[in-house]
Amino acid sequence: MAEQVNSLDELNQAVSGTAAGLDTETPREPVRDDLGRAYATGKRKDAVARVWIRPGSGKVTVNGKDVNTYFARPVLQMILKQPFSIANVEGQFDVTATVKGGGLSGQAGAVKHGVSKALQLYDPSLRAALKAAGFLTRDSRVVERKKYGKAKARKSFQFSKR
Repeated sequence: MAEQVNSLDELNQAVSGTAAGLDTETPREPVRDDLGRAYATGKRKDAVARVWIRPGSGKVTVNGKDVNTYFARPVLQMILKQPFSIANVEGQFDVTATVKGGGLSGQAGAVKHGVSKALQLYDPSLRAALKAAGFLTRDSRVVERKKYGKAKARKSFQFSKR
C-alpha cells in the first residue's frame, strides 16, 4: 500500500512538472534574424500586419509611409505608441510594418499587436508588462456574418401584418 501511495505522489509530481530533474521555468531566449531584427505578425479584425523592429531612433514606417501620414488620426497614432510606453522603451526601436486588409482602426490594432509580439521576442524581459496590459492577446472579435432571411446579421425586415 505504501508503495502505491509513493508511486501516486511521483505520478502527481511528474504531471505537475515538479518532479526531480524537471525545470518548470526555462528562461526565454531572444529571437532575432541576421540583421538584428525581431519579426512578428499582428492581427485585428480583418487586418494582418507584418512587423519588424530593430534598435534605432524610434522611426515608424507603415507600408512605406511615415506613421503620421498613414495613420493621420491622433487616436490611431496613440494606439501604436502604447506597447512602447508600457515597456518603457519609447524612441529605442525602429519599426517597419506592412499591413493588409480591414480598415484603418483594425490596421492600427494589428500593428500594435505585431509590435507587442516583436518587442517580446526581441527582449523576453518585456513579456510580463506587455502580457499584463493584454497586448499579446489577439482580439478575437470579428464582424458577424449576414444570415439569409435577414437584412443584416441580426436585423429583420420590417414586419407587415397585412
